[in-house]
Amino acid sequence: MLLSRRAAAGLCLSLFLSGVAAAPAQANGEVNVYTYRQPSLITPLFDAFTAKTGIQVRAVFAENGLVERLAQEGTNSPADLLLTADVGRLVEAAERGLAQPVTSPVILDKVPANLRDEKNQWFGLTMRARVIYASTERAPITAISYEELADPKWKGKVCMRPGNHPYNLGLFAAMIAHKGEDWTRDWLKGVKANLAIRPSGNDRAQAKSVFAGECDLALANTYYMGKMLTNEEEPEQKEWAKAVKIVFPASPEFGTHVNISGMLLTASSPNKDNALKLMEFLASDEAQQLYANANFEYPVNPAVKADPIVQSWGSFTPDTLNVAEVAKFEPAAAKLVDEVGFND
Repeated sequence: MLLSRRAAAGLCLSLFLSGVAAAPAQANGEVNVYTYRQPSLITPLFDAFTAKTGIQVRAVFAENGLVERLAQEGTNSPADLLLTADVGRLVEAAERGLAQPVTSPVILDKVPANLRDEKNQWFGLTMRARVIYASTERAPITAISYEELADPKWKGKVCMRPGNHPYNLGLFAAMIAHKGEDWTRDWLKGVKANLAIRPSGNDRAQAKSVFAGECDLALANTYYMGKMLTNEEEPEQKEWAKAVKIVFPASPEFGTHVNISGMLLTASSPNKDNALKLMEFLASDEAQQLYANANFEYPVNPAVKADPIVQSWGSFTPDTLNVAEVAKFEPAAAKLVDEVGFND
């Protein structure tokens, strides 16, 4: 049964937020998850899964270090699944031998080929488009390209979070994949020259900067707009969101860049059967709809519609290059960020 957004939010309080034990859990009714995703975003799905199956989800939440932790724990790791907010960490974990392939027809049928590993070692769960938050007063544009962010006409009018954040590295890596490293280096120099303030904060902070008049354009993910528009605890964020309009950038070569959240089954999963059940649930129509309604993200499952608020932002043509191909260029993108002093 699908949960309303209000019910989903209420469920966030019930997840058991403890670290898993040092030794592998043997109970048939458990599955252990290491996750980079924020508790408020993923908790409703864990609780819905438990309500449906009776299997308890034990989760470790962290902003950094979970791939390294998996590697250090080796075959003694209690983790069954790794959930991430970006493709880069999925690719890294697979390359380090920390994942195992999954051939469940249920999952393969729901996740498009360009949003999963070619060896089926990891799978996308949701998509977020990397878009422009344009000031409704000072930048009433209806179209823009990523290339235009380096146009001198926007000098002193662009803001974004640090260039080495995974969300930005994903976009920069896509530019390298499609246009080459030399072109991307020059483009980053142009974008840096147009920055109004030093890169800082998160994506919501970029909307705040536009609201405050510090810049006219901000680079950010789509789902933060939905979070701000419905934020009852911090209503000032609604004002930030109302000050901007989402414009979907369209590069001539590849359309709009999307990044993904995703999942993988760990190489030494001690509760493999339960882990596979959770993976199948997360890819299901039910869970994908819950993702869409609670988190304002785009479902990877093409049969599931986005939330009405998300639909109101308009449509876009996403990049069809496999996200794994893009992720291969993230190390090169990180080097370019340092080379041009993007965050200085």
